[in-house]
Amino acid sequence: MNTILRKSILGIAGLAFTGGVFAGPVAAHAADTTAGAKPVSVSVQGDKLIPHGVQGKQSRIDLNDEQTKNVKAIIAATKKAGMDERAAVVSIATALQESKLENLGHLGDRNDHDSQGLFQQRPSSGWGTVEQITDPEYSTTAFLKGLKQVDGWKDMPLTKAAQTVQVSAYPDHYAQWEQQAADLVAEHWNK
Repeated sequence: MNTILRKSILGIAGLAFTGGVFAGPVAAHAADTTAGAKPVSVSVQGDKLIPHGVQGKQSRIDLNDEQTKNVKAIIAATKKAGMDERAAVVSIATALQESKLENLGHLGDRNDHDSQGLFQQRPSSGWGTVEQITDPEYSTTAFLKGLKQVDGWKDMPLTKAAQTVQVSAYPDHYAQWEQQAADLVAEHWNK
């Protein structure tokens, strides 16, 4: 059994941290999948995956084949960038919030400015061309490059690290995806 799984499942019931309790997508086009979400206890899943415990009520969605493929692409890009499992958790949680792990193209009137791809990055903000930011490897690498520039990102709550890179209008929303992101990294990191 790998170290991550062995260290997993330390639950601390009854605690809830402030922040990250809002549900719902940033993009107006995404469906609200949090209606049936059940709160989970604050937990620690190994030192690398959730070193500080989760913040607030957690959301979870079922993934289709495309979304799972995007999880694997994020993990592969994280490894290629020489970053660890925690970076993959932050990346996947961010993509869950921004696009529900769907590689979104331009959505016309439903678009948030010119945001596209897994991370809803904007060509007009210097993230790259449309072709680049809709490539899962490129967009993940661009996100990770931003994350590396955040001093102390490993020691801060996921939502603060993600927000520092993304500069979202909803900075606390990333927190709700931390447990699912950690579970996905635990499931796919060693495959």
